[in-house]
Amino acid sequence: MGIVAGLDSSSAYTRIVVCDAETGEVLRQGHAEHPSGEAAPESWLLSLGEAADGGMLDEVSAIGVASQPHSVVPIDADGKPVRPALAGADDRARAASFALVDALGGRAAWAEAVGSVPQPTHPVAQLRWLAGQEPEAARRTTTVLQPQDWLVWQLLGRPNRWTTDRGGASGTGYWSAVSGNWRHELAELAIGHPVSLPELLGPADAAGRTPEGLLISAGTGETMAAALGLGVGRGDAVIALGASGSVCAVHHEALTDPTGTITGFADATGHHLPMVRTLNASRVLRGTAELLGRDLSELSELALSSTPGAHGLVLLPYLAGERAPDLPHAAGTLAGLRRESMKPEHLARAAFEGMLCGLADAADMLRRRGVAINRVFLLGQVATLPAVRKLAPAMLNATVVVPEPADYTAIGAARQAAWALGVDEGRLTADAPPEWAPARGERFEPDEDQPAVGSSVRLQYAAVRDEIHPGAIT
Repeated sequence: MGIVAGLDSSSAYTRIVVCDAETGEVLRQGHAEHPSGEAAPESWLLSLGEAADGGMLDEVSAIGVASQPHSVVPIDADGKPVRPALAGADDRARAASFALVDALGGRAAWAEAVGSVPQPTHPVAQLRWLAGQEPEAARRTTTVLQPQDWLVWQLLGRPNRWTTDRGGASGTGYWSAVSGNWRHELAELAIGHPVSLPELLGPADAAGRTPEGLLISAGTGETMAAALGLGVGRGDAVIALGASGSVCAVHHEALTDPTGTITGFADATGHHLPMVRTLNASRVLRGTAELLGRDLSELSELALSSTPGAHGLVLLPYLAGERAPDLPHAAGTLAGLRRESMKPEHLARAAFEGMLCGLADAADMLRRRGVAINRVFLLGQVATLPAVRKLAPAMLNATVVVPEPADYTAIGAARQAAWALGVDEGRLTADAPPEWAPARGERFEPDEDQPAVGSSVRLQYAAVRDEIHPGAIT
C-alpha cells in the first residue's frame, strides 16, 4: 500500500511523520527548529531539509503539507517573496482589521460575505497592514499565498500554478465558506490592487508530483490537519486549552454569524469546521495557582477536595476580556463570597468550574446553531490535570477524550497524502479519507449523577454571569 509522510511547518519548528498509508501507523519522525522572529520562507525549506535528514523520506510515495495558521507569503511577479512572511502572532494589524470591518459596512456584512469577521491575525488584515505600513512591498505583491501553499509549490519544483485547499483558504478572510469561492474583491480591498490567489483543490486532489515522482497532496491549515489526524467526524468537537481556548466541531454546512463570534472554517474533508474562540482557558488556572501559591497539580488536588459548586463561589473567568460572549473590556469576577466559602479549595474549584463553564458557553453557541457535539477531544497541557478530566464531561455535557501526545497536525497531513495517493492509484474514492485508527487516549464519561451536577453548576454560573453582564449570552 505504500508509505506516506506528513509535514507540519509551524511558526516554531518543522515536524515530519512517516506513516503506513493503509493503517496510519507512525514509522518514524523528524524534527527541526525554525529561526525566531519574522521568517524568510526559504528558512522553512532549510528546516525541512534538516528534519528529513538521514533518510527520513526513503521509500515515501506521497507527502502532505500543513502549516502555521494566519500567515501570508506575498509574492512578486518573479515568484519571489517580497518580504519575510507576515505572521498573525502579534497585534499589529488590529487597526487594519477595524478599518476593514468599516470598509465593507460592518461585522454582519463580513460574516455574510466570507463566514468570518476580520481579526488582527487574519491574512486579510495583514494585507491591509502591509498596504498601510509597507506600501512599496504591497505594490510589488502580485500573488498571495499561505505557507503550506508556498511549500507545496517548492516541493513540486516551482510549476506555473499555485494551489491550495478549502480548509486553508477558509482562514484567510477572502474565501467564502458559503459559496466555496474566492472573494477576490476582498483581497483587493485589503491590499489596494488586484492580486492572484491559488487554485482551489478538492480534499482528495493531488497538487502534482515532485521532479523525483513523489505525489504531493493539496495541503491544508494546521487546525484542519490536526482534526484529520485526530479522526474527528460528525458529532465531534475539539477544545484546545492554551492560555486562551477554542472550540471547533465538524458540521455539514457553513455557518454565518452576524456577530462574528463563530468563524466559518472549512475542514480538510469537504465538511465545515465552525469555531468559537475564547480568551480565557489555562490562564484562569495559572492565575489562580499563582494567587494561592500552588502549582497546577496542587491546584487540581485542592479543587477535588471541594464540592460541586465550590460552596457557592463563582469565578467568571474573563481575565483578558472575552470574545465568547463579546465582552472585550470585561474583567474577571469572583462572586458568592461568604465566610464559609473563603477557603483555598473552594477558590480552586471555582477556577476549574469557571474555565469549563466559559468553554461550555462557547460550545453551546455552536449547539444552538444545530452543530452536534457528543464527544469532545480535549487538547493542551492542562487537559491532563485530574480536576479537568473529572469535571469536564459534566460541564461540557459530552464524552471527553484526552488524546495521547502525538504530532496530530503532521499525522493529519500524512492522512491527506494517503488519501490523494489512494485516489490516484484507484484504491480509494474522493468521498472519504482512509480509515486510520483513531487517536489513542483516555475516555471520560459523566458519572451517573454528573449530568444533574453539571447542570446545577452551570445554572449557578449563568445566574452570576447574567446579573453582571445582562444580555451577553443570547
